[in-house]
Amino acid sequence: MGKRNRAYGLMIGMAAGFAVWGSAPAYPAAPGGGAARLAVINGAPVQPNASGSDLARLAAAGSAPAGQSRQELKLHALSAVLMDGGSGRILYEKDGNVFRPMASTTKIMTCILALENASLEDVCVFSETAASQPRVHLGAPPGTEFLLKDLLYSLMLESHNDTAVAIAEHVGGSVESFSEMMNQKARDIGCSDTWFITPNGLDAACVMEDGTEKSHGTTAADLAAILRYCIRESPMKEAFLKITGTPSRSFSDLSGKRFYSCTNHNALLGMMEGALTGKTGFTGGAGYSYVGALEDEGRTFVIALLGSGWPPHKGWKWEDARTLLRYGMEHYHYRDVFEASEERSVPVKNGIREGMIPVSDRLQREERTLRLLLSDEDQVEHAESLPDHLEAPVRVGDVAGYEIYRLNGETAAVFPLYAEESMERWNFPYCFCGIFDIFFIKS
Repeated sequence: MGKRNRAYGLMIGMAAGFAVWGSAPAYPAAPGGGAARLAVINGAPVQPNASGSDLARLAAAGSAPAGQSRQELKLHALSAVLMDGGSGRILYEKDGNVFRPMASTTKIMTCILALENASLEDVCVFSETAASQPRVHLGAPPGTEFLLKDLLYSLMLESHNDTAVAIAEHVGGSVESFSEMMNQKARDIGCSDTWFITPNGLDAACVMEDGTEKSHGTTAADLAAILRYCIRESPMKEAFLKITGTPSRSFSDLSGKRFYSCTNHNALLGMMEGALTGKTGFTGGAGYSYVGALEDEGRTFVIALLGSGWPPHKGWKWEDARTLLRYGMEHYHYRDVFEASEERSVPVKNGIREGMIPVSDRLQREERTLRLLLSDEDQVEHAESLPDHLEAPVRVGDVAGYEIYRLNGETAAVFPLYAEESMERWNFPYCFCGIFDIFFIKS
């Protein structure tokens, strides 16, 4: 009799299973949308097996706009940005997204592309086009041969315009092709408000196929992001830092008949302890510009200045640089904002049994950290996103929810919460197997 009643119950369940047969299991949507089985950080999906430290690192990168400081800095520059070099987060800006000419700060892109796409031992030949570039120039006649590694010091220490063209022609085949490489690299870095026409940064404009005119330029935010790439993310970052941090360099052409000497014009290297790199620039259209980076107590600050005065105010960019960097060092410090959570569980619907499934973040002890560069004005919030229920079937390791950290109201980090138990679905296959077990095996 018991077996018969159980069979009836299973057949009723089988009928219910048919009603929902083929329905897909429901998993919680990631905060802000995105695939449920992925952690989503800054709109980008992250594989659920990513470590806690990886998630924290990705979360901080460009995670949230700076909490606008109540302190307005007195800057000469028309546009300025102070960026956290570790994450890419903008800590302070003044018209940071306004497009402006960038002068010879352009050459940081020329340098990193050469490092990534050519060998330092390559031989570069000065063409007629390269030799005809205006001052500031190396002054080598057409046909002169150099090692690429020597020309990179000429490019970055003395900012020679002819050297930039020689390098561009060697790496890209032509200035036009090299500019396409520059623009593609800018897009790859995420700089959508930048347009390169020349490898040396001289004021220039071009007419596009659709008839629109574009000029050579960038924004302070994009320029800072490009330098951050050069010193933090590029596979050639060490070579870039070595070249741009060198005080002086002497070399000759390959014939050994001509000798050249270069002196680094990045005054910040001698002005502030911890200065890593930088590049100055000036044209009549751009004014004085500067992009640089400094390291202090484990923090990396990147600054970008556009239009920081015109002659005779050559020193204004250094005043602006000190102001921005001192502001960053005084106001921003690393803080671990990770909060340990209690054990959590989520009910399961349409499972083979009633009950709750425990969920956890699966982070190791050493991974329970989320270090963000913060000021006293920044606000960090921690919340959980758990569904009312999970839809069976549920497998161990399925994403069941999220822990969310918000910085100044914007999502800064998302840690997935995983199911720690499995639960099968009450459906036709399960009912059929149960009936078969009762009538044909146990009987």
